[in-house]
Amino acid sequence: MRAISINPLTQTIQELNLDFKANTLYTFFTSILIDDMASLHHHMIHADANALSLKKKPYFIGEQIVIGEALIIGQNELEDIDASIPLKDLEVLVNYNVNPFYLEVLDLISQSAINLYRTFEVTHKSEKIQLNVEWVLYSFNIADERTKIYFINELKKVIEAKESVEKYMLKMAQLAINASV
Repeated sequence: MRAISINPLTQTIQELNLDFKANTLYTFFTSILIDDMASLHHHMIHADANALSLKKKPYFIGEQIVIGEALIIGQNELEDIDASIPLKDLEVLVNYNVNPFYLEVLDLISQSAINLYRTFEVTHKSEKIQLNVEWVLYSFNIADERTKIYFINELKKVIEAKESVEKYMLKMAQLAINASV
């Protein structure tokens, strides 16, 4: 099966031919915890869920933050298929330049057991909305500098007090949703 791997340390994107079995992902990442992101049309991006706590290098695929190596496989509904995205198209989408806001926040939250992609629920005008920490970071990244500094300083306080980073992110998600409309 045609798959594509991305290594942010060497900044290489390469095509792989994998014999895809039940344990292929776990073997590729040497981990049993895998994050799956469906942000590429008809493709699934797989990454090591431990990459944040291991402080691996972050980068973007489009606007999707990914940490550590990634393996991209084609997806047809629930079936894994050959990756069809051309390497040159993927190279355009990959950006290894991560700004200081993201780098600082990722470093801070790497001390917790938080997962960037696990969803939680917030409410806006009686509507339930599914969001995740990645969305919170994206939302505060596009805010003004004063808001970014507030976000980081409050996060530091939460970590120093050994309070729940998850609850803090939920609170920040609710604030961002409330401010967005």
